[in-house]
Amino acid sequence: MKLLVVGLGQCGGRIADQFARLTRRARVQRGVDIITDALAVNTDIADLSGLSFIRSDYQHRILIGGQKTSGHGVGKINELGAEIAREDSDKVVDAVRSAAHLAETDAFLLVAGAAGGTGSGAIPVMTQRLKERYDERPIYNMVVLPFEHEERTEQRTIYNAATCLKSVYLVADAIFLVDNQRYIQKDSAIRSNLDKINAQVVEPFYNLLCAGEEKKPKYIGSKILDAGDIIQTLVGWSVIGYGRAKIPLLNFFSQGRRHFRDKATETEKGIQAMNVAISELSLKCNPKDARRALYLMTAPPEEMNMTVIKELGTSMRRIAEEAIIRSGDYPREKHSVDITLVMSELTNVSKVISYFGRTISYISAIKKRWKGVEEEQKSFEEAFNDIPSLL
Repeated sequence: MKLLVVGLGQCGGRIADQFARLTRRARVQRGVDIITDALAVNTDIADLSGLSFIRSDYQHRILIGGQKTSGHGVGKINELGAEIAREDSDKVVDAVRSAAHLAETDAFLLVAGAAGGTGSGAIPVMTQRLKERYDERPIYNMVVLPFEHEERTEQRTIYNAATCLKSVYLVADAIFLVDNQRYIQKDSAIRSNLDKINAQVVEPFYNLLCAGEEKKPKYIGSKILDAGDIIQTLVGWSVIGYGRAKIPLLNFFSQGRRHFRDKATETEKGIQAMNVAISELSLKCNPKDARRALYLMTAPPEEMNMTVIKELGTSMRRIAEEAIIRSGDYPREKHSVDITLVMSELTNVSKVISYFGRTISYISAIKKRWKGVEEEQKSFEEAFNDIPSLL
């Protein structure tokens, strides 16, 4: 599957930058292209300057709202971010139209952080504009949820997240939810921590996108998981996870004469990788709430047999009882069994519901506060008018 990725705001731009790195890696390691183009859109010129892999011309690093923000961002006011996106959306649409490999694009992926101003406000607006223009292709969103410390200290963060999530749900074909807190490493420096988080966010897409674009016959699976399967799976709230189980090197020197215990280990590695993928889903959720799911097994050909495939299918059916399940194999890795897992059409996402509930309370408190301020202002004006003036 080939994606055209648009990163909006600081968080979205940095993740789009990682997708640009990912397609370079796919080109070098596997001779395939998985990202037809990667764009970064922002109201802050400094954020655009800090990217490493997205091309530096004005059609790939797009500054919007220059007259309103002077290139310094919107200060977490996502209503302003949405307004600027509406006014300058033509810049982004023109850049998408100019993409050299637009015709090869299977779907669009727009990425933004829910807590900020530019990305949070711009992602639903740009999704709507692109849907109006390219309604024959799916348009997916990836929304990155804030850290816990941001939620505790900044009420505006909760408000931005809730308004962003509601808006994208109304326009996007599917929304990948990513909880920043699940990737954090407390002892790492802020910059390196964020870089590692962004790299981990995009890593699960690597095998999933490569599998359907593979060109060499020996690496094409017996059951290919391609763009059609992915498109049929992705609907509404979605999460993605990735798990790996290492294969002992001894296995490669004893093929054909392995002990019966080694045969059992093959199945265990597959289940182990599946369990890791579930525990590493981009947002904590209950798999039983998924109505659609897919998994991709990437492993050496000799490690993939009918017993392993059957056990994985049984395991998946047990954890996602109500889901339509699609699966595939990709004979690529050498020393590990990897599982990529997508759970979609989630019917109950407690984190999202929490944002909505807290925002309603926040709006109610703001209204009461403004009512009190208006009454105080009225009392002040009445008292002010009763005081004689010396002028």
